[in-house]
Amino acid sequence: MSQRVLTTESGAPVADNQNSATAGVGGPLLLQDQHLLEKLARFNRERIPERVVHARGSGAYGHFEVTDDVTAYTHAAFLGEIGKRTEVFARFSTVADNLGGADAVRDPRGFALKFYTEEGNYDLVGNNTPVFFIKDPLKFPDFIHSQKRDPFTGKQEPDNVWDFWAHAPEATHQVTWLMGDRGIPASYRHMNGYGSHTYQWTNVAGDAFFVKYHFKTNQGIRCLSTEQAQELAGKDPNSHQTDLLQAIERGVHPSWTLYAQIMPAADAAEYRFNPFDLTKVWPHRDYPLQRVGRLVLDRNPDNVFAEVEQAAFSPNNFVPGIGPSADKMLQGRLFAYADAHRYRLGVNHTQLAVNAPRATTADNYGRDGLMAANSQGRYAKNYEPNSYDGPAETGRPLAAPLPVTGHTGTHAAPQHTKDDDFYQAGELYRLMSEEEKRRLVANIAGGLAQVSRDDVIEKNLAHFHAADPEYGKRVREAVEALRED
Repeated sequence: MSQRVLTTESGAPVADNQNSATAGVGGPLLLQDQHLLEKLARFNRERIPERVVHARGSGAYGHFEVTDDVTAYTHAAFLGEIGKRTEVFARFSTVADNLGGADAVRDPRGFALKFYTEEGNYDLVGNNTPVFFIKDPLKFPDFIHSQKRDPFTGKQEPDNVWDFWAHAPEATHQVTWLMGDRGIPASYRHMNGYGSHTYQWTNVAGDAFFVKYHFKTNQGIRCLSTEQAQELAGKDPNSHQTDLLQAIERGVHPSWTLYAQIMPAADAAEYRFNPFDLTKVWPHRDYPLQRVGRLVLDRNPDNVFAEVEQAAFSPNNFVPGIGPSADKMLQGRLFAYADAHRYRLGVNHTQLAVNAPRATTADNYGRDGLMAANSQGRYAKNYEPNSYDGPAETGRPLAAPLPVTGHTGTHAAPQHTKDDDFYQAGELYRLMSEEEKRRLVANIAGGLAQVSRDDVIEKNLAHFHAADPEYGKRVREAVEALRED
């Protein structure tokens, strides 16, 4: 087998890849050395802007197989028959830290899936928690700023973290999750995933249902204590990446069972909680889990940058039979995710291999822009309608229409009978064992005791007390003990 020839970007053979061209032996470099300039210029541009959130991530390919009949609720083709398999790409991530951050930290984990279906790519963007800190996307930039590095100190500041939470009582439920035993997963394989948002399914008859997705890990839940995580993060900052990569390479393929909670659309208006509030769950006694299928990851990416860093997920990538709900946070993300990728990767990021459809072909009138690769030939038109047999609309909506009423304006979310910011946080606390409660209180107090302002501490303590008086009392005592030391 003959040796392959090293070439420049333009395909010209490279004569010497060890020595730069100079003006004589030992002389200065020459500007005409195109190979040197090309290598240095390309090296300077190897990195793209990292994600503002979910920067540190890992990914893998696999498949989703339908195990149960859900055609009464959705006509999505990839869910259309038992035994049907769809190729999937998954990306897991931490949320707050930068690309170089450690994996074993107390932080929610992103759980993003791209289903390469025959009706187009379906992206499901969630977390390893069923709820989130806020319920309105208008507060999202402020929330993230409070959790990321301070502009002056260059590090995460407890004052900022807890000050925001002090002014966001709706965060109490998620804070209780985050500070509890599941706040630091032992690996990406040993955590659940949730769609978190409320989505809509529509069946062939046009009946609408609201759904929540639950991916239950088949490896079992495993988490780290604060002390274990600190030790692991110091020994191997890439611990979760290492675990996922090595497990798949040795043939241990992680899997999750997908369950769905399904609510008839007519139930939503009178449900005791606002079903579209991202800070709330639907108790399983109200809407039991119904099994849907099995997710298996069995192949590592060949190139982390090309396939993990450039992977672009957006919740507005729906397929027929699945659509959005009135979830405010979801509505905001329908725009924000895709727009973030247009900034990071360019307007043609959907043509990259990891993002392009695989079981069908994208066929539309998008043209040009940075790195355009879809000219489609001299006879293809870039407008619609046309008389040249270009792609045309179907007239069939992806999902059922959402009813709207009332006046435009900046309205607070409608209140349901048991809607408040603390009830479900208290329910979660009361579900915990005594040891779980002890660790939860210690984790909260460890951060809250570092806050410099007493009024911020008091506002947060009031939230925990409102969730459960015992909860608030124990956190107060733990904070006071730490501040006396």
